[in-house]
Amino acid sequence: MSSSSSSLTQRNPTISQEPSETPPPPPPPQLRRQPSISQHAMSQTLTSVANLANLLPTGTLLAFQFLIPVFTSNGSCEHSTRVLTAVLLTLLSISCFLSSFTDSVKAEDGHVYYGFATRKGMWVFDYPDPSGSGLPDLSKYRIRIVDWIHAVLSVLVFGAVALREKNAVSCFYPAPEQGTKKVLDIVPMGVGVICGLLFLVFPARRHGIGYPVTGNGGRR
Repeated sequence: MSSSSSSLTQRNPTISQEPSETPPPPPPPQLRRQPSISQHAMSQTLTSVANLANLLPTGTLLAFQFLIPVFTSNGSCEHSTRVLTAVLLTLLSISCFLSSFTDSVKAEDGHVYYGFATRKGMWVFDYPDPSGSGLPDLSKYRIRIVDWIHAVLSVLVFGAVALREKNAVSCFYPAPEQGTKKVLDIVPMGVGVICGLLFLVFPARRHGIGYPVTGNGGRR
């Protein structure tokens, strides 16, 4: 009897339970380096300069982005293409200047009409009735000093955007010196920041061609 129980014990040995492995400790939390004040200011500056393009007329900006690679041959300019590029930039600058004096008005029929601000009011050039019947009082849309400020700032902003475009810079400065390269990097950013601050001080109230109309009340 004892021998049979002994053999049964040998056939079914007791399985020893190994101690469970302890899980590894969690990795230490990674400390995120907080940006310094100068880095944060630089980031805000670059963002504001990038957003300055939104202050330009949409059509002018699209024309610049589409035509500048064609006129400059992707930055490889000759004398003739350099002259044509200069003419293009001049025309686009004039477009930015004149667009600052355009405005829109909503007539009684619910349609939006566009015009050009004058000293006495606004000349609506696409209204079907020459007498102006159905239009609101146009005298409040006359030219003001802030319009001239916006016009000059728009040209400066366009210049800053043009100086940040690699094809335009390569056309006029194919191999700039170190000092010229620094000027080309610093001047657009400085002009952009100053113009951005001035646009905050003198906010735009006109809704020219390509801009939405928010209503006529309280605009002037």
